[in-house]
Amino acid sequence: MSDETRDSNGAVLADGDNVTVIKDLKVKGTSSTIKRGTLVKGIRLTGNPDEVECRVEKIKGLVLRTEFLKKA
Repeated sequence: MSDETRDSNGAVLADGDNVTVIKDLKVKGTSSTIKRGTLVKGIRLTGNPDEVECRVEKIKGLVLRTEFLKKA
């Protein structure tokens, strides 16, 4: 198993990459939903290859699973 962080299509992700959400996602703890097609700019990698940290709209420190992202 590699430690590379990959998106839903298998492209390698790096710090600062821009990604697109491929599925509507409900955000736990808030009433907001991240819509499919939303561009997320400047992701940060975490220690877990299945997750990235990002900031969407007004939600800071959001952690998204890479299976719902594709590189923009």
